[in-house]
Amino acid sequence: MSLEHPSKALEALGRGFGHPRILVLGDLMLDRHIFGEVHRISPEAPVPVLRFSSQTEAAGGAGNVARNLAHLGCRVELGAALGQDSDGGIVLGELAREGIGAESVVRVADRPTIVKTRLIGGHQQMLRIDSELGSPLDLADASTLEQSVLESLGTDGFSAVLLSDYDKGVLSPAFCRSVIAACRKLGIPVLVDPKGSDMEKYRGATCLTPNRGEFAVLARAAGAHGSPLPEAARKVLEWLELDHIVVTRSEEGMTLVTPTSHLDVPASAREVFDVTGAGDTVIAVLAAGLCGGMDLAEAVRLSNLAGGLVVGRLGTAPVEVRDLEKALSREQPSFLDKICPSWVRARELVDSWKAGGEAVVFTNGCFDVLHAGHVTYLERARSEGSRLLVGLNTDESTRRLKGPSRPVNREEDRATVLAALSSVDAVVLFGEETPLELIRALRPDILAKGADYRADQVVGREEVQSWGGRLVLVPLLDGRSSTATLERLGGKPFSCP
Repeated sequence: MSLEHPSKALEALGRGFGHPRILVLGDLMLDRHIFGEVHRISPEAPVPVLRFSSQTEAAGGAGNVARNLAHLGCRVELGAALGQDSDGGIVLGELAREGIGAESVVRVADRPTIVKTRLIGGHQQMLRIDSELGSPLDLADASTLEQSVLESLGTDGFSAVLLSDYDKGVLSPAFCRSVIAACRKLGIPVLVDPKGSDMEKYRGATCLTPNRGEFAVLARAAGAHGSPLPEAARKVLEWLELDHIVVTRSEEGMTLVTPTSHLDVPASAREVFDVTGAGDTVIAVLAAGLCGGMDLAEAVRLSNLAGGLVVGRLGTAPVEVRDLEKALSREQPSFLDKICPSWVRARELVDSWKAGGEAVVFTNGCFDVLHAGHVTYLERARSEGSRLLVGLNTDESTRRLKGPSRPVNREEDRATVLAALSSVDAVVLFGEETPLELIRALRPDILAKGADYRADQVVGREEVQSWGGRLVLVPLLDGRSSTATLERLGGKPFSCP
């Protein structure tokens, strides 16, 4: 079911939902993804050998909820616990990079930072390694966290509080009751992604977003096991004094239940690739929509749409506003969207592709007077990975390389023609003598260059190899060049007016 008022959702997205201030509380962890390729079985044991290619690290758990909110334009503060270890430092660094506040994150000495390491071969998750200690926080640490959170609630003007419970010991019954009571007094809605067997600790919250398994626990505790979902949900509402509940049902979509009505929203995902982080996205988009003035049903529909987008990706990647906008408008993205206005935008694309397990190929050139040799080269370069990003020389740098009569085509025209090619996923301009600084900024997995170069002549080779990438020398078509093409046109090349 599509949104009844997509224009209102688009308007809310365009203004960042009004940039509400939202507090996320819960189990904060480090999500580490190790990517590689599997080509053989180990001779030591009947297990696949993963050849390492790249690694990503991001704030997970409650941190992933916060990341989703931040990418939607919300101002986010986190309250959680981290170990006094290097992994905790990585998480804090990633939060800072995303602009997420961490003043209420307590560093604890008696437990390590929770780390989930996923090993991915190609596009298949092979193994997950969990490093954690899920016991309740030390009483002193728990008191410090609670005091910090309650002080923030009274002074920081939050529009909503989200409890992201992974049952790792931070959201104790006493802590949940204290936070929910304070929010009720202040009129702040509390949304909960529940976990565990003790569901009574969420009594008085505004909304719960359980999956099917978690809802079964709730229904059983409310004495409604075996009842139709709407009826069971209303008993849960009454038992826990909730305003509404949103049950996520995987391939069956989502169901919103209030005391007087219910709404079934069919699943929007065309293909489920990886459900990791889907619940984080759902509660984040639901909260942003409600804070941004959307009505409850439309916010649920939007969160369902967002959940469908993230399950089509690999790993924990926050939903992007532009992806939601495209899904809402049902328009095919223009090829002009491939032209990056800045290096920052290009790096964001690279990071999002890598987070989805895609290998990024980089190549560069002037690509003036595009010909069959260029097109064939770009197709072959892209076949080495999943995405191809082209670094394009500006007009000024092309003149320095090719002489005063070049380029024939302006940089904006050259970028447009490249972006129209199906083999090219993004184009970004650079004006330096070499693409070295651009390569360092983008950190591609694969560096492609024409086979008319020797490996030791390729700029950026050592840098790419230093972070686990590789160099590919791509065969060229004989007799194809821009210079030869211009000579056949009749004499000296000419420059643009």
